[in-house]
Amino acid sequence: MAIAPRLDLRQSQTLVMTPQLRQAIKLLQFSNIEVNSFVEEEMERNPLLERDESPEPPVGERAALDQLEPRTATAMDSADAARSETLPDDGGSPLDAVHAETYDPGGAGDGAPLVGRMDGGGGSHGFEGDDRGIDDFAGDERSLRDHLGEQLRLNFSDMVDRMIGAHLIALLCPAGRLTAEPAAIALAMGLPLERVETVRARMMRFDPVGLFARDLRECLGAQLAERNRLDPAMQMLLDNLELLARRENRRLMALCGVDAEDLTEMIAEIKALDPKPGATWDTTPAQLVVPDLLMRHLPDDSWIIELNPETMPRVLVNERFYAKVAPRAKKDEKVFLTERLANANWLVRSLQQRAQTILKVAAEIIRQQDGFLRLGVAFLRPLILRDIAEAVELHESTVSRVTANKYIATPRGTFELKYFFTTAIHGTDGGDSHSAEAVRYRIRGLIDLEPVADILSDDAIVAVLRREGVEIARRTVAKYREALRIPNSVQRRREKAVPA
Repeated sequence: MAIAPRLDLRQSQTLVMTPQLRQAIKLLQFSNIEVNSFVEEEMERNPLLERDESPEPPVGERAALDQLEPRTATAMDSADAARSETLPDDGGSPLDAVHAETYDPGGAGDGAPLVGRMDGGGGSHGFEGDDRGIDDFAGDERSLRDHLGEQLRLNFSDMVDRMIGAHLIALLCPAGRLTAEPAAIALAMGLPLERVETVRARMMRFDPVGLFARDLRECLGAQLAERNRLDPAMQMLLDNLELLARRENRRLMALCGVDAEDLTEMIAEIKALDPKPGATWDTTPAQLVVPDLLMRHLPDDSWIIELNPETMPRVLVNERFYAKVAPRAKKDEKVFLTERLANANWLVRSLQQRAQTILKVAAEIIRQQDGFLRLGVAFLRPLILRDIAEAVELHESTVSRVTANKYIATPRGTFELKYFFTTAIHGTDGGDSHSAEAVRYRIRGLIDLEPVADILSDDAIVAVLRREGVEIARRTVAKYREALRIPNSVQRRREKAVPA
């Protein structure tokens, strides 16, 4: 058999992930902050994109989809497109138009005045339009290290002690503890351990008290000493914090030589202390959750869901600019403009498709979790991605991307869309399944209402749940109880025997 080269013609089908398709998939799972950042980057790269600064009409004053006036072909608004029912029609693309015959009256070429001055001289000469608030003029808050550095200079005059103190400040963790042992610090600095400990002892009384401690016992001890409450009984309690964590109150009473009433007061003092004094100086502002979806209850006892206009970017495609520049552009410049126009139209379509997909998935989630929204957590239904995917005719991976990092504001609070997906726990005798979140809520309720004389064990909770129609194992109850940070029945009995 001779071996020779030959030509064969084969036909096959493959799935090609274009850059636009990959970016559209990423855009779908982006949070509202990430979407706005992506749009800002695209606007910097694309001269044909601009943000729509027109005021958004109030929710109750928006016209219906069939009552909207047609927009001109010079701009495509992603916010209006998101509220439409179909994707924009690509027929009659601007690439096929005869842009040389397009005329824009009233432009700069006709002698119209420029909107702003290029020399930076524009703007108001008065303060009538100054909308800055008092927060814009507030000074920056001092950091914890600046606060401690000022106290270090006021309390130590010796330069060596100041150097030790500065080194200790540099080794503080965000909670206020030292990240290195004093012996290692003394060895690294070539100084006696006694001098490092002397400086550290004085700095533990800095504001806030309890910093520079090596462990929790030292931190709490410094705060009690500042309050003149570090007596031998309290010191013994600090030396046995592990017993306090296990609620072994009878053994603590024997070690400290106090009765139940005194131990209750001592534990209350311990709870009033700050175990992480450095954390209170964290100047990083808390990130507020801005919901992507808004939900309201209508008078006809139904729900309405819409996208939050504050989180949805409103982007316009400036086709007039393209029509004015493209006819006079060189060949390579026209290729660039054509590519930018295609990318701009793709971005608007992607934002619209993203908005419609989020609305579709959220509406189905709300429909299936109507009982939770009306009656509470106990009525949260078991739900998985497949249920929503089959209902809205999307792939499970698409539903997973849509529900990632998306929040909805409901009358019961703001929840991530992932919150509504919980595993199912079978009912007894083939009854209806129960949501795992609802079962956890029921376990917490049973423990909160248990009497002091009858502490519920895990087996007792299992018996109660089975009488209510929930088929659950004891180890599952223990797992849910630990996830809720609820101690076992032995520790709860000890704690309630000597309430603190």
